[in-house]
Amino acid sequence: MNTAKQHEPEGLPTPIVPASRHALMEVQDLHIRFDVASPGLSGLFKRQKKAVLQAVRGISFTVYQGETFSLVGESGCGKSTVARALAGLYTPSEGSIHHAGRPLTGDSTASGRGIQMIFQDPYASLNPRWRIERIIAEPLILQNRVGNTRQARPQVAAALRQVGLGEADMFRFPHEFSGGQRQRISIARALVTQPDFLICDEPTSALDVSVQAQVLNLMSDLQDNLGLTYFFISHNMSVVAHCSDRVGVMYLGRIVELGPVEEIFRHPGHPYTRMLIDAIPKIGAQPGDRQPISGDVPSPLSPPAGCAFHPRCPLASELCRLEAPPVSRLSEQHHIECHHPAAVARPHLQVLTAIHQGEDQ
Repeated sequence: MNTAKQHEPEGLPTPIVPASRHALMEVQDLHIRFDVASPGLSGLFKRQKKAVLQAVRGISFTVYQGETFSLVGESGCGKSTVARALAGLYTPSEGSIHHAGRPLTGDSTASGRGIQMIFQDPYASLNPRWRIERIIAEPLILQNRVGNTRQARPQVAAALRQVGLGEADMFRFPHEFSGGQRQRISIARALVTQPDFLICDEPTSALDVSVQAQVLNLMSDLQDNLGLTYFFISHNMSVVAHCSDRVGVMYLGRIVELGPVEEIFRHPGHPYTRMLIDAIPKIGAQPGDRQPISGDVPSPLSPPAGCAFHPRCPLASELCRLEAPPVSRLSEQHHIECHHPAAVARPHLQVLTAIHQGEDQ
């Protein structure tokens, strides 16, 4: 008989922040489910039961104006699903999303509400048949700010200058640019409507390491100059440490750790966070020093009972297998979902030191 408790824990609490910083994006008890049963007559004839994939399982967080909030985790943990929900591409099954105090609903246009998205692959996200002028002007046309591409030329030229490209580039095609330049064009397209909230879905993962640094530095400069707020999606912990103010660590549809980037990298409180940090390549490390991430993410179609991480966790106990973990507070702004936070939280100063050394070289 299975006595495991199947209920989900309450979401991690919203951190206390200075009164001068206002909440720009608020997510409360967000659930996103997908029906993955075989469609139509195929599923009927095979008598398949209705299959539901729970991609996001009741998460809550707040992104404050002017900060970079990063969501990190392995592929399949649900972070890109959250990004698409914030962009208005997915409708929440339960819960709410508010941007600048207004609900983001299925019948609202996210890009018309100060939200834009930078996609992962600069080769796939730009229409190869369109000139750059039309690619960047398209959001303005869709929002009825201009009537055609020619009318948008002043805004297109300004957006290209912001990302370090020339006005003459608007008359070229995407295949005439390198990967880094294409991602600059994607950023220009996102900026042309003057948004206040940018969703960045692994915007540097398809680029060479040297080009990654250039794009990240450009995004940092734009944030300082334009007062942008970034919601950053990544599986690269080194990139997250470089560009983030706060970090949410996501596992199988849940945010299992949330806090300031310095605290999480110095004192990781969740075993999964420590596993991700230990896998970061470190300068001067010996071949056997790097710890690989063990095990595989369970299927979201049938998540484990209790703590979803317990099949891979070296600290798992019988309690972890039976009950969902409570929220533990490690500091005022640092929270985790774990039954054994004291057993894993210890200083991890060498990780940030190694990352900073790599930036200086």
